[in-house]
Amino acid sequence: MGALGTHRAASSGDGYQSEGPTQPIRPTRPIRLTQPTRPTRPTRPRRRSRIAVRMAKILFAVVLVVAAAVGLLFALTPSAGQATALTRAQAQDRHIAYPGPAVPPYFAQALIATEDHRFNTDPGVDPVALGRVAINWILGRQDQGGSTIDQQLAKNLYTGGHSGFTKDLEQLALAVKLNQAYSRAQILRMYAEVAYYGHGYYGLDAASCGYFGRPPDRLTVVQAAMLAGVVNAPTYDDPLVYPGQARTRLVHVIDRMAAVGYLTRAQETAALNAPLGLSAVRGCP
Repeated sequence: MGALGTHRAASSGDGYQSEGPTQPIRPTRPIRLTQPTRPTRPTRPRRRSRIAVRMAKILFAVVLVVAAAVGLLFALTPSAGQATALTRAQAQDRHIAYPGPAVPPYFAQALIATEDHRFNTDPGVDPVALGRVAINWILGRQDQGGSTIDQQLAKNLYTGGHSGFTKDLEQLALAVKLNQAYSRAQILRMYAEVAYYGHGYYGLDAASCGYFGRPPDRLTVVQAAMLAGVVNAPTYDDPLVYPGQARTRLVHVIDRMAAVGYLTRAQETAALNAPLGLSAVRGCP
C-alpha cells in the first residue's frame, strides 16, 4: 500500500509540470483596409461663387477692351463739326439748294418709325439693335441691321456710302459724335438733304418735286411715307420703275407709323386707300 502511494506521488510530480496561472486570451481586432481618400468637392455655393467671380473678371476685361476700342475710334475718326460742310459740298455737287427746306412732320414721322423708332432718345446708336445684331452674328443668323439715322448720315457723309467692318465701326463712333454735336431736327435735315430717293433724285426737295410735282411741305401722309420708305433701297423701291415693290414698302411704312403711335388705325386705313398721285411732270411749278 505504501509503495503504491509512493508511486502515485512520484508519478504525479514527474509526469505533469505546472506552467503557472493562465492569462486570458484577448480577442484580435479586425483589420481594416484603408481606402484612398477622395478629394472633397466644393459645395454648390462655393462653386457658384467661383463661377461668378470668373464671369465678373471676363466681363470686366471685355468692358476694358470695348472702352479702349471706343476711345481709339473717337481719337481716329473725324470731327462731327465737318458734317455741315460735307452736306454743303454734296449739295453743290448735285446742284441742290443748300440749306434745303425744313423736314415736314409727316416725312419725319415716317422716317423715324421705319428706320429708327428710338431716334429721339438713343445716343446716336441703338444698344438694343446692336446687341441683337451681335447675337445673330455669333449664332450665324442673318439680321436686317440696326443702323440708326445718325449712323446712316455718317455713312453718307464720311464713308462715301460704303459699308464694311472697319467702316461700320467708324460710323458707330461718328454717329455718337453727330448726336452730341447736333439737334435732332438738324440731323433729320442733313439726312433728308443728302439721301438718295431713286430715279436720279438726291435731296428731299428734288424727290418731292420730281415724284409728285409739289414741295415737301405739301406732301400728303402717303406721299411722305413713300419717300421715307424708298431711301432704304432706292433702286429696287423706285415707284416709277417697280411700282409693286414700292407699294409693298409703302404698306410697311404706314403700318410702322401706326405701330409707334403716329397714326390711328383709321388714319392708317385712310392713308392706304389714298391715291399716291405720282406726277408725270418732273419738277415743281
